[in-house]
Amino acid sequence: MKIGCPTEIKSQEFRVGMTPEAAQEAVAHGHDVLIQTGAGVGSGFADEDYSAAGARILPDAASVFAEAEMIVKVKEPQADERAMLRKGQVLFTYLHLAPDPDQTRELLASGVTAIAYETVTDTRGGLPLLAPMSEVAGRLAPQVGAWTLQKANGGSGVLLGGVPGVRPANVLVVGGGVVGTAAARVAVGMGANVTVLDRSVARLSYLDDVFMGRLTTQYATEGAITELLPGTDMVIGAVLVPGAAAPKLVSRAQLALMKPGSALVDVAIDQGGCFETSRATTHQDPIYEVDGIMHYCVANMPGAVARTSTRALGNATLPFVLALAGKGWRQALRDDAHLRAGLATHEGALTSGPVAQAQGLDWVRADSFLDA
Repeated sequence: MKIGCPTEIKSQEFRVGMTPEAAQEAVAHGHDVLIQTGAGVGSGFADEDYSAAGARILPDAASVFAEAEMIVKVKEPQADERAMLRKGQVLFTYLHLAPDPDQTRELLASGVTAIAYETVTDTRGGLPLLAPMSEVAGRLAPQVGAWTLQKANGGSGVLLGGVPGVRPANVLVVGGGVVGTAAARVAVGMGANVTVLDRSVARLSYLDDVFMGRLTTQYATEGAITELLPGTDMVIGAVLVPGAAAPKLVSRAQLALMKPGSALVDVAIDQGGCFETSRATTHQDPIYEVDGIMHYCVANMPGAVARTSTRALGNATLPFVLALAGKGWRQALRDDAHLRAGLATHEGALTSGPVAQAQGLDWVRADSFLDA
């Protein structure tokens, strides 16, 4: 199969869909790998690295999209890229369709077979292609939140870890999954006073055991959030509903409960954000203020550490790329129910229930296409 990897064009996105090692592995399996020139530069990979791996370097995105049977990316295709997709082509990337009706409509119109990283599952009920980027974003969240709290950036001027004689910042992590656990680990390590909210008692018990009293766990309710906000310096939104729009956890009215200059870090912004006042920002212009509260809502946080992120994502996606290329998408999905859970669109049909619910659209089950 011809596997194409274009340069990411979303603002300030430095990751790339395939590493040279992944390209070499695909070539070794008999596939033709097409890399747009410069695609890996942001992650520290030169065209020569891909050439040495056996890939072909193409001059522009149009050439990659025109020749490739499968497109492997990182971020959702932008409008110019969606215009180059076609029926019979496979798109394998993050999509985050629920809060993005324009992308949904154009993917359906293109007829492309789109498989979303973020809804591929595993035998443990996890999301193996989302997990590595969730881990990265979670670890970044306290770091960027601490930067947001700096006075020069509009924050309250509170140091996350405090100093002897001065209390540390209070950090509230809403959601105890992969993102929340990673965020809590770093925030605790930076010396902050951390509270994690979650609605799974089993998860709270796990966190209590793992952190051995170094943080506080509390069952997540609206009342608990309201009670904690006045004393909180930073809130990290880390709640995920797979494939669906993120729930709104903090309303605009509740911002009045917080201290001026406090920070909200919305790691769920790709899925629409979990604060009512969230809107997507970029690494170039990452923060904004609403009612005295600073918001950090960068939609591709892992892109800030592109080399680490690209390698972590490539490790997770490579087995699926090889399966799709080696068997064809239909047989690969027949053989793997977990990969099948990632199918989002096929030849004008929507195959994601959560996206359909979020946008009021009709949908069909992925299984209906596998016997064709």
